[in-house]
Amino acid sequence: MTTGIQRFSWFALQVRTRHESGVASFLEGKGYQSFLPQYTCRKRWSDRVREVENPLFPGYLFCRFDPQDRLPILTTPGVIQVVGYNRSPAPVEESEIQAVQALVASGLPCQPWPFLAVGDRVRIEAGPLRGYEGRLVHFKGNQRLVLSIGLVHRSVAVEIDATSVKPLRSPSTARLDGGDGQLRPLRLAV
Repeated sequence: MTTGIQRFSWFALQVRTRHESGVASFLEGKGYQSFLPQYTCRKRWSDRVREVENPLFPGYLFCRFDPQDRLPILTTPGVIQVVGYNRSPAPVEESEIQAVQALVASGLPCQPWPFLAVGDRVRIEAGPLRGYEGRLVHFKGNQRLVLSIGLVHRSVAVEIDATSVKPLRSPSTARLDGGDGQLRPLRLAV
């Protein structure tokens, strides 16, 4: 096995859903350093309620390895692929892994959350604006929802709690209708 595994970057592995812990154990048995962040939730059955550990990122786990020697990783039962670009593994930022490790170690309650980025179209799920849609923007350190009237090309922004919104679709596929029936490319309002 490779010595000095700490010198390698972390990589995200896409794995079969509900096989995350088995894959992590298998990789650790092969001598790799893996990280499967988990959170505790309550699961209700008809006769009881029990606390269970679930993956914080369902279908993914993290592993340190030499990207030039990834065949043993890819042949691990349950591994679908190493996440990357153009068939090349992309390392995960060390600071992002450290932040998630610190969160898990803190014992603070956490749960999976939809990935929201500035510019995403979202639907408000709670409060007096429940059901309305807009675009998430960042202004003076706060998150705001921009509601637009396409026909007159005017918008209004309202400060919102990001926990009360749900993403509608990914920004890469989002399009705007300018009110005249023609689709226009998404423009980020930041």
